[in-house]
Amino acid sequence: MNPERVPVQIFEDDKQACRAVGAVIAQLVEANNAMGKSTVLGLATGHTPVNVYAELIRRHRDERLDMSRVITFNLDEYYPIEPSVLQSYHTWMHENLFKHVNIRNENIHIPRGDLREDEVESFCAEYERQIAAAGGIDLQILGIGRSGHIGFNEPGSSRDSRTRLVRLDTITRKDAASDFFGEKYVPHGAITMGIATILSARRICLLAFGEQKSRILQLAVEGELDEHVAASFLQEHHDCTYSIDVAAAGCLTRVATPWLTGHCQWDDVLQRRAVIWLSQKLGKATSKLTAEDYAESGLAELVKTCGSVDDLNRTIFRRLMGTITNRPVGKNGKRRVVVLSAHPDDDVICMGGTLIRMAEQGHEVHIAYMVSGYLSVFDHDVSRHADFVHGFNAIFGLAPEESARIEQHIDTYLHRKKPGDIDSPEIQNIKALIRRGEAVAAAKVCGIEEDHLHFLNMPFYNTGRVQKLSIGGEDVAVIRQLIESVRPEVVFAAGDMSDPHGTHRLCLEAAMEAIDGYTASGGSRPVVWLYRGAWQEWEPQQIDMAIPISSEETRRKRDAIFRHESQKDKAMFPGPYDNREFWQRAAERNRATAQTYDALGLPEYHALEAFVRYPLVYSINYRRQLVETGDDS
Repeated sequence: MNPERVPVQIFEDDKQACRAVGAVIAQLVEANNAMGKSTVLGLATGHTPVNVYAELIRRHRDERLDMSRVITFNLDEYYPIEPSVLQSYHTWMHENLFKHVNIRNENIHIPRGDLREDEVESFCAEYERQIAAAGGIDLQILGIGRSGHIGFNEPGSSRDSRTRLVRLDTITRKDAASDFFGEKYVPHGAITMGIATILSARRICLLAFGEQKSRILQLAVEGELDEHVAASFLQEHHDCTYSIDVAAAGCLTRVATPWLTGHCQWDDVLQRRAVIWLSQKLGKATSKLTAEDYAESGLAELVKTCGSVDDLNRTIFRRLMGTITNRPVGKNGKRRVVVLSAHPDDDVICMGGTLIRMAEQGHEVHIAYMVSGYLSVFDHDVSRHADFVHGFNAIFGLAPEESARIEQHIDTYLHRKKPGDIDSPEIQNIKALIRRGEAVAAAKVCGIEEDHLHFLNMPFYNTGRVQKLSIGGEDVAVIRQLIESVRPEVVFAAGDMSDPHGTHRLCLEAAMEAIDGYTASGGSRPVVWLYRGAWQEWEPQQIDMAIPISSEETRRKRDAIFRHESQKDKAMFPGPYDNREFWQRAAERNRATAQTYDALGLPEYHALEAFVRYPLVYSINYRRQLVETGDDS
């Protein structure tokens, strides 16, 4: 029995979901245009709906979608905030939609964050009146926050709430910190449509992507109505649909434990998932599970499919044992290896022990740092390094005039810089240089010299903002050039989609396109292994290779991470889910993976680094039963 209380469509990825929702909006606009009617849209902002707007822009440009009759009402806006600053939703909407289509300026409505406090109440009442005067909202786009908020209706918001000024909770402000270059710069309030305002829309489309949304989605979709999860009130709406990707669906019962909802097609991946789930649920090693254990947990069908409990347990044990190896790139001969590090520290944080192992085994290991990472350097680090350079030049008598000019620029710029301002090119270059020097030092700790390090500086990253450009031909070309130069037999890349800023996802997209192009032109296709970023680890049923890491290798890995001084103690963007330093996350996660293997009945190790073979193998249930649309190749 499916416990979902609201319709949920699962798509292969966020782009397919956004294209589908964009198509629904376009069809509604065209139908209303044909009848001479306006279309009233409720709009959301942020990373989640951006590709919906990209689809509308494409249809306007390529298919002449006429949006001149469209009336828009945005969900929310920070308070206080000036409409002209980069983080304002006024700026965001104009940059990502309005300036690219023919929606009339007089038809655009966005809450104002620049009001005096004594003007807010009357403005909110007028906003509600304008929505009513437009005939109500035909279709409302929503995202969902990590606390379950819709709009800025934080936990505890009333079901009957209307447009109003609210105070943002700590989780929401942490989630927004990257956009403002630090939590302390995030406004404490916002003006938002209320839950009742949202539920008054005739149709609602909620989008959610990534594993970081999976737990709250499960509560919103399968849980009871709860004012501490504002999105749960959408269960009351007569026409609300969730459009999510496979990663965001991970905690839904039909995905996480589909055997609890009915008949399953027991492919290899689903068998592993079920046995590991049962082992962890009961706290028993996989080899000790009994027929009664399976039957009492709704898995009798699995045993019947596999012949016997002993056969099933042995099969899963051998599969898990087969993932453990001390040779990351094989036993035979020396291999050419390329490690694609999205940020300048992902290599050592995520697979530092494996880097040490490959270097010691004599393989030709290259590390390519895909973006400069300058956004993650604090301003005070720039001043500190500038002071060092000035002192160095003074001691050795090197170009004092030029040194003084640069130092003056730094002092003047940083003194005048406002929170969220884009750095000048000079500051960006200094920050990139800081991260480059740290990456070189860290790689040396792992036994890899500077002549095997490559700094790709992919163009999509260089916006000066946390929000990046889409991947383009130049991004793919720099990776393709590296692949053609090194001709690697093995490639390691960041494969997680939980990076809160999207850089890992974009880097992987570009890397796979580059490898595909290289192979199509006659190059030998390398084996590709995916590691996880600093935010999450692979689940045990997903792991294809686990590298044991000794206590000494763990110490060296920690020392390599320490070389990234600009990210130590307090990182600029630690992510909203974990306050530990990156070296702590890495150490504890590697130990946790080893403990998980031990609890499943596998050999006990100090630590394990985990990898998945690309392309990821989804079970039949993921791809054929769950995914609504998209290429099934």
